[in-house]
Amino acid sequence: MQIHKKNLWNEKLAIKISSLENIILTANHWKVIYTLRFLYKKYNIHPNLRILIYTLKKKYKDVYWDSIILFQLFPNGTIKQASNIAGLPKNNICL
Repeated sequence: MQIHKKNLWNEKLAIKISSLENIILTANHWKVIYTLRFLYKKYNIHPNLRILIYTLKKKYKDVYWDSIILFQLFPNGTIKQASNIAGLPKNNICL
């Protein structure tokens, strides 16, 4: 399920999409989702994994952010799967 209009997204829809992806959203999932939405809104692009990790480390110092934890949270590709749950437009990236 892909939502193309960003203004239609809400947390209830994110929970529904994540359940279709067999993910139960935790606080760390939400941190990633809201960070992706922030970066997309600010720069109008999907960030790469390195930029996402850098931003998460600066904003949320309570977690040791790296690619391993992100792939544990979103096992079908961090950027692709998390962006889908975050309601961002589809992207042609493989991570």
